[in-house]
Amino acid sequence: MRAVPTWVDKVHDRDKVEQCIYDLCFRPDGSQLIVAAGNRVLVYDTTDGALVQPLKGHKEAVYCVGYSKDGKRFASGSADKSVIIWTSKLEGILKYSHNDAIQCLAYNPVSHQLASCALSDFGLWSPEQKSVQKHKSTSRICCCAWTNDGVYLALGLANGVVSIRSKVGEEKMRIERPGGINSPIWSLAWNPSKDEPVDVLCVADWGQNLSFYTLSGKQVGKERVLGFDPCCVSYFSKGEYILVGGSNKACLLYTREGVKLGTIGEQSSWVWCCAARPDSNFVAIGCQDGTIAYYQLIFSTVHGLYKERYAFRENMTDVIIQHLITEQKVRIKCRDLVKKIAIYKHRLAVQLPERIIIYELYSQDASDMHYRVREKINQRLECNLLVVCTNHIVLCQEKRLQCLNFVGNKEREWQMDSLIRYIKVVGGPASREGLLLGLKNGQVLKIFLDNAFPVPLLKVPSAIRCLDLSSSRQKLAVVDEHSTLLVYDVKTSEMLFQEPNANSVAWNTSCEDMLCFSGSNTLNIKASNFPTHQQKLQGFVVGFSGSKIFCLHIYSMSTIEVPQSAPMYQYLDKKMFREAYEIACLGVTDGDWEALAKAALEGLEYNIGKKAFTRVKNLRYLELIHSIEDRQHKGEVDNNLFLADILAYEGKFSEAAKLYHRCGKDQAAMNMYTDLRMFDLAQEYLGSDETVDRKQLIRKKADWARNINEPRAAAEMYLSAGETHKAIEIMGENGWVDMLLDVGRKTDKADRQTLNLCAEHLRRLNSLTYAAEMYKKMGEMQSVIELYVEVQDWEEAFVWAEKHPEYRQLVYVPYATSLAEQDKFLQAQKAFHKAGKPEEAFRVLEQLTMNAVNENRFDDAGYYFWMLAMQCLDLAAENEEEYSAMMAKFSDYQKKASMYYVYHTIQRYMDEPFTAYMPEALFNISRFLMHELMTAQPTGISKFSTLYTLSKQARNLEAYKLARYVLDKLQALRIPQRFQEDVELAALKIRAKPFHDNEEHQPLCYRCSTTNPLINNNGNQCVNCCHAFVYSFVSFEILPVVEFVLEEGLSDEDALHLIQQSGGSDSRNGNDTKAGAYDEEEDNHWKRSDSGTAEALTLDGSPTHAEPSDDPFTANLMNFYGGSEYQPVTVGRKALIAMEPHDVIVCRWPKPLRFQYYKNFMPDMPITLCVHCNKMFHTDDYTLQVLQKGHCPFCRTPIGDTSDNNND
Repeated sequence: MRAVPTWVDKVHDRDKVEQCIYDLCFRPDGSQLIVAAGNRVLVYDTTDGALVQPLKGHKEAVYCVGYSKDGKRFASGSADKSVIIWTSKLEGILKYSHNDAIQCLAYNPVSHQLASCALSDFGLWSPEQKSVQKHKSTSRICCCAWTNDGVYLALGLANGVVSIRSKVGEEKMRIERPGGINSPIWSLAWNPSKDEPVDVLCVADWGQNLSFYTLSGKQVGKERVLGFDPCCVSYFSKGEYILVGGSNKACLLYTREGVKLGTIGEQSSWVWCCAARPDSNFVAIGCQDGTIAYYQLIFSTVHGLYKERYAFRENMTDVIIQHLITEQKVRIKCRDLVKKIAIYKHRLAVQLPERIIIYELYSQDASDMHYRVREKINQRLECNLLVVCTNHIVLCQEKRLQCLNFVGNKEREWQMDSLIRYIKVVGGPASREGLLLGLKNGQVLKIFLDNAFPVPLLKVPSAIRCLDLSSSRQKLAVVDEHSTLLVYDVKTSEMLFQEPNANSVAWNTSCEDMLCFSGSNTLNIKASNFPTHQQKLQGFVVGFSGSKIFCLHIYSMSTIEVPQSAPMYQYLDKKMFREAYEIACLGVTDGDWEALAKAALEGLEYNIGKKAFTRVKNLRYLELIHSIEDRQHKGEVDNNLFLADILAYEGKFSEAAKLYHRCGKDQAAMNMYTDLRMFDLAQEYLGSDETVDRKQLIRKKADWARNINEPRAAAEMYLSAGETHKAIEIMGENGWVDMLLDVGRKTDKADRQTLNLCAEHLRRLNSLTYAAEMYKKMGEMQSVIELYVEVQDWEEAFVWAEKHPEYRQLVYVPYATSLAEQDKFLQAQKAFHKAGKPEEAFRVLEQLTMNAVNENRFDDAGYYFWMLAMQCLDLAAENEEEYSAMMAKFSDYQKKASMYYVYHTIQRYMDEPFTAYMPEALFNISRFLMHELMTAQPTGISKFSTLYTLSKQARNLEAYKLARYVLDKLQALRIPQRFQEDVELAALKIRAKPFHDNEEHQPLCYRCSTTNPLINNNGNQCVNCCHAFVYSFVSFEILPVVEFVLEEGLSDEDALHLIQQSGGSDSRNGNDTKAGAYDEEEDNHWKRSDSGTAEALTLDGSPTHAEPSDDPFTANLMNFYGGSEYQPVTVGRKALIAMEPHDVIVCRWPKPLRFQYYKNFMPDMPITLCVHCNKMFHTDDYTLQVLQKGHCPFCRTPIGDTSDNNND
């Protein structure tokens, strides 16, 4: 470090009396220096020391000045007890006073609040305030300073105490110094560095100590003894150095930890103030005798380089090791002035004033950056140059070299004839390394650590500035003091070449024949004997590795990536492909690699070309090289043919064609031009078999026309070249029906593949007639039928199916599937039957049924279950093997159909606020479903909804016993939340009702005349005779009908014939004449009659024509025995003849079921039977439903003539 005086001024008053410089400060941009000199404030231009303007405003000596961080204003404080605020234009704008002389000033770096300190108090002023806030101090204030964030103000007191105050003046911390009143705090400053984790306060007292504290009062580091009374302490703007001046009549430079680095300027009187210019290395000093000195600090570069590791000094006491390739950095804090640095392999030597420290890497890893102390040589050694080897250090002192081991013992010494100007370690075994020396007399020597005799290499005409040895140690590059680069052969001492304008040189460690040198702000790269390649560069070249050049500019080392394109092309021009490849490996662009690869390929250097193309991942050229090598292995030796292929790949088609022709490969030339769509040029190379070649040419021309979107021309060319299928494909893609039809008609019927291709395209284009024509020409009737089925032209499909019955299934199965998708299940069923696929119809219908249940469409579910039941009946009739299973399913599906049909009403009653059903109907419906649920629980039917509806209607109709029973059942079920309260309340209320049911609603069995209870454990049948109740399937009232069966041997046809006879009159006439024995008088009295086990009294005005016992049906009515088994009424011919036809209801079930017969016991009550589903209804209810819906409410069969269903 050197301090160079820039300018000096000495201040006198008018009487030539020296004026003490008590304080000075810089403007934030460094352009002006504000000086407190006598009773004036002087403003200097820092560039040349010219006095800009003296400011007069104080009456007595000015003790302090301070500039705000924003550069808008500065302040001065004087012994006249006043503070003046000045603008940057040197105009006074404000003045205020204290009770005592002003001692110090400090601007807040953030809020620009001014702290002014007098002897006994301090004030805080800001531009926003009109008044100054003043606070008392217990001791004289000597100095003050704000923290970097402007939150706290430190005051240095004469009693040795540091008081930390807030922005409003409150004391937050008090630091008591050991010296107390004997060590007044004369100066203090906060470290402005942003790298420090905490604020650090530097305190200088007149106990001649320099101390450091944190904001909390904790001391940082150890206390430094100064040896003089400090008057001022000041940090550099980045906090890396400290300036201290005082009674020692000098300004000293210290590190931020307080380590002395050197003297900036010695004066003839006390130094009262010093300051560093912001963001620069200039220092201003103010002295007792009025001297103002302005110095520039020059920090010399202390560094060392070995390959990619660069070590340099920072902040005078730290060593930074930088890896120039990976940009990794590591810092070693030496805490003392670093004088010299040397680095070699894994060793690092650092010279400090009193010792040399040897460091080594933790490991031999090339990327390891962790160093540890190996040895310390505790000796004060002076040298001009320092070199470190594996086990030794070498000190250079003018003409003398000394070799010391790591203990500090001198092992060898060399004395040279001239000054040593340059020294470099060139490697070698441990303890036997070789050093290259350049002397002032131009001599180049080589010494070895284990040899006392230097080895002369050569001598140059003038003094040596720089030198370097090539990686193979065969070439030596020397830069002399005339800036000339000289390159020699080490063995012969012959000069190979020389270059002007060089100040430093470095050989490429990866390439023997390449070096670089710098000079005149230019970087020069030279390969072999080729001309140099130049580019702009500031600094000195210190290393060259691969494509990276290490350059030192002022204090910083940088790595420059230099493409090796220029030397590579120099080698290519000379056809030196191998050398060019070695240069390219150092670092070139992808374009350069491509150029090298193609040049090597044209030069038939396949190995070099393969490596280069691999670098740029050009698979196309790699495949070419691979194919050429394969052909060479197979015996091809014509290099012209290989070169033609290479030229074709590179786009040099004309040259390639000429080479093909020269080699007798006209076919290859024609193929090349046809691939390029250059058909005119291709015709020039037609071979001897012109017809074949011409067709091939036309075919490729057609391919080209197709690719450029000329399909019609391409199709015509394909036809002319015999490529009919490709032509048809183009016609089909473009929808040219006429061309397809023309081709198909011209094609022979034996060419089925072509005809089929035409037919497929016509079919896709909806030209069904023409497609059918093609299929007919081939005789493909199945395809004709499939064609009509595909477009769902069913009429035409049915016509062809009738002509060819073997293909009926191809028509009817898709037809049935289509109908099923349209919910036309009856038609679909017929179609499936025609196709011989009844199972398919059954499966589709079953799936629809389950969907309806899952979606809560219970009316649809009932309808689908009825259709399933009828399907089961059909399957049972057709397949005897599945008869039992289908009949079981028929019964199950019939029952489920009724239950879902009924539950639809209950669900609507539960979900909708209003209902069209009367309470009696809802009562009957829910009671019917409750009894059905005793034996089955279909999916989706809620038992709660059924019982809840029944309980509600039972209470409305006074069936309290039933209601209580149902509510008890409900309590055992999971009740929805919204019905919970209603059910509990109803269960409570029903306890207050009588425990019996209204007899009006109790069902009557029309067979045995038994009144049944409302709760029937047998279900929907009589508790006495087990006769199943027959319900009207709208209101679900019990109909007055009784089922009877035919006696054995009597068929359904015979039974229908007997019933249709006029049996009523015949029967009466054929009966016993006992009926005529009753006269009119007797008819008006009570009559007793017996009928089996029953007795009856009759009082009627009409004559009784026959005794009950004479009616065969009535006689059989009561023929049953008690028990759980149902015993049907069996009738014979006589009974059938005796029945009135309109009293008999016949359910005509399809096979394999037999007909069901019922007798209406109340002929005056009209009952309607649906002949499709065999459900009975009150005629009025049925008629109303048909008028509303247009079909049967249960099976949904449309009713054309309702009279067909009436049985009055």
